[in-house]
Amino acid sequence: MQVLVTDPIADAGLDVLRDAGFEVETGYELEGEALLEAVSDASALIVRSGTEVTREVLEAGEDLVIVGRAGIGVDNIDIDAATDQGVIVANAPEGNVRAAAEHTVAMTFATARSIPQAHARLAAGEWAKSEFLGTELNGRTLGIVGLGRVGQEVAKKLDALGMDIVAFDPYISSERAERLGAELVDLDECLAAADVLTIHTPLTPETEGLIGADELAALDGGYLVNVGRGGIVDEDALAAAVDDGTIAGAALDVFAEEPLSADSPLLDVEDVVLTPHLGASTAAAQENVATSTAEQVVAALSGEPVANALNAPSIDETAFGRLEPYVDLAETAGNIATQLLDGRIERVEVTYEGELAEEDVEFLTASALEGVFSPLEWQVNAVNAPQIAEDRGVDVVESKTRQTADFQSLLSVTVSNGDEELTVDGTLFAGDDQRIVRIDDYRVDAIPHGKMVVTRNTDEPGVIGLIGSVMGDHGVNIAGMFNAREAIGGEALTVYNVDTEVPEKAREQLEADERIIDVRYLTLSA
Repeated sequence: MQVLVTDPIADAGLDVLRDAGFEVETGYELEGEALLEAVSDASALIVRSGTEVTREVLEAGEDLVIVGRAGIGVDNIDIDAATDQGVIVANAPEGNVRAAAEHTVAMTFATARSIPQAHARLAAGEWAKSEFLGTELNGRTLGIVGLGRVGQEVAKKLDALGMDIVAFDPYISSERAERLGAELVDLDECLAAADVLTIHTPLTPETEGLIGADELAALDGGYLVNVGRGGIVDEDALAAAVDDGTIAGAALDVFAEEPLSADSPLLDVEDVVLTPHLGASTAAAQENVATSTAEQVVAALSGEPVANALNAPSIDETAFGRLEPYVDLAETAGNIATQLLDGRIERVEVTYEGELAEEDVEFLTASALEGVFSPLEWQVNAVNAPQIAEDRGVDVVESKTRQTADFQSLLSVTVSNGDEELTVDGTLFAGDDQRIVRIDDYRVDAIPHGKMVVTRNTDEPGVIGLIGSVMGDHGVNIAGMFNAREAIGGEALTVYNVDTEVPEKAREQLEADERIIDVRYLTLSA
C-alpha cells in the first residue's frame, strides 16, 4: 500500500510508515492535476495546512482509506466529502498541545510587558526604559475562549502563575471547568471579566468573526492573544481597537490569510505582537504530530480503529483490547441479519448486554451498520455507515442493559423492513472466538465463517438427512452443523457451514419438499 505525503513532516513519522511495510511517496509541490494523479494510487494521504483536500481530490483517490492531518486544524479538508467517500479523516490533537500552550503563555508575557517593542527600541540605540510600563499577571483574570486541549493546558499554566480563570465554551461541562480551576461563563461575562483573553477554538461558521469591534470594546483595556486559528478575530477591528486604546495590546500567531499581507493594518500598530504561525513550531511538537499521524494511518490501513478519527467513531486506546474482538462480531451479526430478512431495511437496533454495556460502543454500532448495509451492495464502511443510515431514512437505535441471562457479554442486531423483523445474537467464547448464539427465538451455537446455509423446516425425522443428501448430490461438503428447534414437532432452524457455494438448483430442490420452510445461502467476508 502507498502512503502519499504532500506536506513536509518529521522523518520520525515517515520511519513509522516504512517500518510498518508501507511504500511512502513524498510530493511537497503537488497541486492541480499532478495532485489528482498522485493520489489516485494512494491508500492514505498525509497533509498539513498546505494541501487543500477537496472533494475532487478525494474522488480521485479511489483507494483512499484515510487522510491524516499532521496537526490539529482540518479546515483545509472537506470532511463531508471524505465521509461520503468512506474516507477517515484524522488529526493529531495531542502532538502540539504543549507547544501551542507554551507559545500562548509566551505571547501573553510578550504583550503584557511589551518585550518585542522594548527590544526593537534598544536594538535601534534607544534606552527607552521610562516608556514601557508593563502589566503583572499575578492576581489578574484570564479569559479563555475554547476550553479544549490547548485551552486547558493554558489554564493550568497561568493558574499556576496566580491568575484567576474564567472560560467560555458551550461544549464543556461546568464540572469539568471547575476541575481545571476555571469558572464557566457566557462570552459577554468572559469578555467583561478578562484582563487577558486567549482564544483556542477551531474555525467554524459559528466562530468565524466571533471577536469583532463590540467584543473588543467589552474587553476594555485588556489584552487579546490568539494562537488558535485565524479568522476568529476581526483583524481590522483589532488593529483599530489597539491603536485607539480600546484595549491595551494584542499578540497574534494566526491570521485569516497566511502569509500575512504586507498591507495588513496590524503591522502599523506598535502595541501588536505578531509571529508567523509558530505555535506548533518546536522540534518535539513536529515529531509528535508526525508519529501520531503515521500511527493512525498504520491503524487504518491495518483495519483497526483510529484513535483521533473526526468523521468516524473511534475506540479509546485503553478500551481497544476489550472491544476489538467485538468489531468483527458486530459487522458479522448485522451482515447475517440483513441476508436473512427480505425487503428494504427500515430500522436497525443494536443492543448490548452484560459487561459490554459498560463500554463506549459507538464504533461497534457503526460496524454493525456496515454489516447491515454491505449485502445491499452499497459502498459502505464504518466511516460512512451512520451517514448512509441517515441519508436513506433508516432508523438506528442503540440500547444497553447490564443484565444478561447466559453470557458475560451479548451483542444483538435486529433489522426490520416495516412488516417483519429479525434478530441475530452474538458473543465471544475464549476471548475472541465468535459465536452466533441465537437467531430470532432459535438458540444455536454457530461459527460465523465463509459460506453458510440457514434452513427452517418442520421438526420431524428425515429432514436433516434429506438436506445432507441434496447437498452431497450437488457436490457441497458440509463442514459444520448447528441445529435448534422451538419445541418437539414444531419448527426447527439449522445453520450449516459449507465449503462451496450452494447451487440454485440445490436450493430449489430443497424448497420443493413441503417440510422445508425456507433456505437461505449466506456469504460472509471472513
